[in-house]
Amino acid sequence: MASRVSTEKQPDAGRSAETAPEQPRRLVFNRWLPYWAVLQADMSQITSSWIYRLWVLVSLLAAVGYILYRFGLAHEAGIIQPAARLISDLLRWTLLGSVTLIVVLGAGAISSERGSLADSVLSRGISRHQYFLGKWHSRLLTVLGTFWMLSAVVLVASLFLLHEGVSLTGSVLALVGVSALLGAVITCGVTVSAVCNSTLLGIAILWVVLYGGGFLLSLLPATYPSPTWLLTSLPNILRGHYDSHLIWQLVGWSAGASVVVALIGMIYFTWRDL
Repeated sequence: MASRVSTEKQPDAGRSAETAPEQPRRLVFNRWLPYWAVLQADMSQITSSWIYRLWVLVSLLAAVGYILYRFGLAHEAGIIQPAARLISDLLRWTLLGSVTLIVVLGAGAISSERGSLADSVLSRGISRHQYFLGKWHSRLLTVLGTFWMLSAVVLVASLFLLHEGVSLTGSVLALVGVSALLGAVITCGVTVSAVCNSTLLGIAILWVVLYGGGFLLSLLPATYPSPTWLLTSLPNILRGHYDSHLIWQLVGWSAGASVVVALIGMIYFTWRDL
């Protein structure tokens, strides 16, 4: 009897094991996935725009033409100039020429999509602060990354074709300083785009802020770091004659101002009506 009972209970145990419900899988939700989606989509949109490609093409052609011109002067006419002066001129022109691109890209970052923003973007689980951060960081990564690649090409070509006299540490510090200024301009552009409804109005306001702020900063004494001081000191910085404390102070002030301006724009964009 005991053996019969045990054999009768075995099928019940097997059947209960087969019909036992499976444990539900735990879903892991990435809270910052919408941010990455906005970042990648915006970077793809920027790199495929004709404004960005025209900027890269013009910068390359201008840099190559200027380097070849100086190379011809050095080998044909015997007019030899240090590479630090050439690189400083190219960096200065690149910075001043890039401001126009940054103004257009920054002022149209959010305001150009305001008509379809509420229906196509913010209604799909993307918060406003993630949308703002995605737009801001995509502009920073695209513009600054392109600037560093173009500057590296110019630096290597200058060292190979012209006389040396350029410090590697000084070149890196010069690029860091110029990048800090570009980052501040990009941040101002995205913030103005989040505040203004019209792209043209944002461009006008941004130009006024940049020119007015640049004029006020140029009135500072020479002992204070400013954009004018950096552009004037580029040849000495590239040669290795620099005060690293002033350069990092300029970078710190630019980064701090960028963070403050971005916070103001993000908070205003979060609470305003679209």
